[in-house]
Amino acid sequence: MIAYIQGNLVYKSPTQIIVDAGGIGHELYISLHTYEALKEIVHGKIFTYLHITQDAHTLYGFVNIEEKQWFLHLLGVNGIGPRVAITILSSLRPNELQQAIITHNTAALQAIKGIGQKVAQRIILELHGKVMKLDTMLPIQPGGQGDIYQEALAALIKLGMNKTNAEKSMAAILKNYQGEITVEMLIKLSLSS
Repeated sequence: MIAYIQGNLVYKSPTQIIVDAGGIGHELYISLHTYEALKEIVHGKIFTYLHITQDAHTLYGFVNIEEKQWFLHLLGVNGIGPRVAITILSSLRPNELQQAIITHNTAALQAIKGIGQKVAQRIILELHGKVMKLDTMLPIQPGGQGDIYQEALAALIKLGMNKTNAEKSMAAILKNYQGEITVEMLIKLSLSS
C-alpha cells in the first residue's frame, strides 16, 4: 500500500495531478478541494489510496489525512465506489459532509451529481454511527472533547429534546465556539438556542 507520495507537482487540474517522485510521474485523481489547496504548491506530500481492479491500478490523492479517512469511510458504504467518493468530497468538504451526516441532511447529499435519495439515506445510515464514535472525525468537538459532546447529548435527550435537534443545536454552538466549554454550558446554550 502506498500511504503518500512526496515530490514535485508537475501537472495540476481540478480532477488530477502528476507528482514527480524520484523521476517517476505518479498520476493521482483528486477532489476539487485538494486541487484548491495545492494550486500554489510546487512541492508537497500527497496522501494516497491505491484502488486495484481487474483492469487498472488507480491512485487517488488527498491534501490531508482527514480527507483520506472520509474517502475510506465513503468507500465502506454499499454502492459507493472511488469515483463517487471523490465526487462527494469535491462537492462537500469533510466538515460539511460530517454535518450533513450528523443532522441527517439528505438534501445536501442529494445536491451532489449522481447521488439520489436512496444513496443519500444509505450514506447517513451507514456513517452516522461511525461519525459519532470517532472523535478524530469530529472537528466540531473542540479540543477533542468527545466525552463532553456525548454527555451533553445524553442529557439533552433526557430533558426531552429530540436527538436530531440536539445534535443540530450542539453542532451550531461548537462550530462557532472558540474556547473550552463545559457540559453544563453546552447544555444551557443548546436549550436556549
